[in-house]
Amino acid sequence: MSDPFFHPVSGFDLPRFAGVPTFMRLPHVDLDHPRLSEVQIGLIGVPWDSGTTNRPGPRHGPRQLRDASTMIRAQNGATGVRPFERVNCADLGDVPPNPADLLDSMERITGFYNRVMAAGITPLTAGGDHLSSLPILRALAKNAPLGMIHFDSHTDLFHSYFNGTKYTHGTPFRRAVEEGLLDPKRVIQIGIRGTTYDMEDRDFAASVGIRIVPIEEFFARGVEDVMREAREIVGTEATYVSYDIDFVDPAFAPGTGTPEVGGPTAFQALQVARLLGGVNIIGADLVEVSPPFDASGNTAFLGMSILFEMLCVMSTPREG
Repeated sequence: MSDPFFHPVSGFDLPRFAGVPTFMRLPHVDLDHPRLSEVQIGLIGVPWDSGTTNRPGPRHGPRQLRDASTMIRAQNGATGVRPFERVNCADLGDVPPNPADLLDSMERITGFYNRVMAAGITPLTAGGDHLSSLPILRALAKNAPLGMIHFDSHTDLFHSYFNGTKYTHGTPFRRAVEEGLLDPKRVIQIGIRGTTYDMEDRDFAASVGIRIVPIEEFFARGVEDVMREAREIVGTEATYVSYDIDFVDPAFAPGTGTPEVGGPTAFQALQVARLLGGVNIIGADLVEVSPPFDASGNTAFLGMSILFEMLCVMSTPREG
């Protein structure tokens, strides 16, 4: 049983529209808080989208995700898991980015996560655009390359944009492989689809052994079969989970910068996260929620529901 200090505020004690919004109504424990060492899973915002090449907005994602997360309750209705009673969870606040300097922002993000890792906390991140994952991986994979389960409609494996720019939200995992942060033979990318400039990214994936599951295969095989393969590919070693909200069809998640039609439903979006059970997750993120493109807030609520599913899995002891 976790410490009640780390339990979320109940909607029976304070209405969900009241109070200061933190992720899932958890206590705010910053990196200088006296109880930081007691946190086991820390929810972190990365309000930064300087890697965006077309429609910006994910810098506003963490704030809207926090607000939407007041709707999250204590128990998973499908699995029965009560994560806040299993582990101590807290909102660790936001990484303060430098919106005028991309490289400085990445250094700030890595520095923040270095402190999180030094405290023994497993990070669960709300982005931010997908470039945010690269500086996080630089902190998490310092000692050895990680496996990765990646949900997205894009591979984010391109070499560069605009005459050699190497840091965009379309390049983070190319850099991560080159820097030895990811073991490409333990990486699977699920849901890839849409028009493309060329096949450079897929050719790179094939050359290093990254497994790509296009959306056509995802639907033909079904969620459970694809996720069984994902668990087999990453095995029992340390694994990162990266979830781009544009994995989901824009009918259910329009609030993102690079939507692609023909994707999974909201239910399937939750299902794939639920089927991460047994994976040795040392960190995870949910990125590319862009509030300016969804005035309803439904994209953010789906994003928080996905984060809750991942939290339930991460709070569950693995067998063996």
